[in-house]
Amino acid sequence: MSHLSVSMIGVRRRRSASPKAKLAAGVNAVVAAVLAATLLGAPGARAEESRSPSAPVTQVRIASEGARPPYNFFNADNALDGFEIELGGELCRRMNVSCVFVAQDWEGMISGLRANQFDAIMSAMEITDSRLEKISFSKAYLRMPSAFVSARRRQIREATPEALKGRTIGVGAGSLHQSFLEERYPDSEVKVYESNEAAILDLAEGRIDVVLGEKDALTDFLKRRYEAKCCKFLADAPRDPAYFGEGFGIGVRQQDVALKAMFDKALDEATADGTYAKIAGKYFDFDVR
Repeated sequence: MSHLSVSMIGVRRRRSASPKAKLAAGVNAVVAAVLAATLLGAPGARAEESRSPSAPVTQVRIASEGARPPYNFFNADNALDGFEIELGGELCRRMNVSCVFVAQDWEGMISGLRANQFDAIMSAMEITDSRLEKISFSKAYLRMPSAFVSARRRQIREATPEALKGRTIGVGAGSLHQSFLEERYPDSEVKVYESNEAAILDLAEGRIDVVLGEKDALTDFLKRRYEAKCCKFLADAPRDPAYFGEGFGIGVRQQDVALKAMFDKALDEATADGTYAKIAGKYFDFDVR
């Protein structure tokens, strides 16, 4: 029998309520506060102590910002929700541990983890060298593709450097995509914009030929904006970690080697049996693994 228990603790958004509802909310707030104090460390508690590397893992507190849909957000019930919350719950089930999801501001993610306020981070956090100096990461659980978008009326069929020779490619300023284009597409003109949105608007007006950006942001724009009806996906860019990073990983403390191994094993299993793809398919229209 599984010991999975998924709970949500965090800041709740305000909404108007009846006196009866307010009373119920007050009771719930007290209960939540007591639970949070128990888990995160009230005065006199020993939350600042690290888990012994040899101690068995039975409960995992996972922090998420709740501010970056579809990865993490607060749903209509003001509870943490999204791709990472659902995936995290599935991983905990496979790890046979109890999980508690806690809301945490982005600025305090790494410091909170190192201070033992929680045990892991699942909050669209990229694996980077600078972060690896402070914490460890699981294997990447998501690698957001980068993609080229072109105008439907233009006869552009490929996104190779040869096919885009002499073409103008729009890209966000200071992005990894800019560096990628400048080095890999030397025969194209790279035009820099303050945002992907500004680049696509110029694409719609015929001022440039192609735009390169992260596929989730481009997908959202193409779905929402009328001006984007002009455009379509041309091709995904090669997944080159040297430019686009290793992807999102589950952050853990450097000494929690066993917990990292547990997350890695559960992620491999969920990927192998198709569970990962089923969960990801609820949130993304394309492959993110």
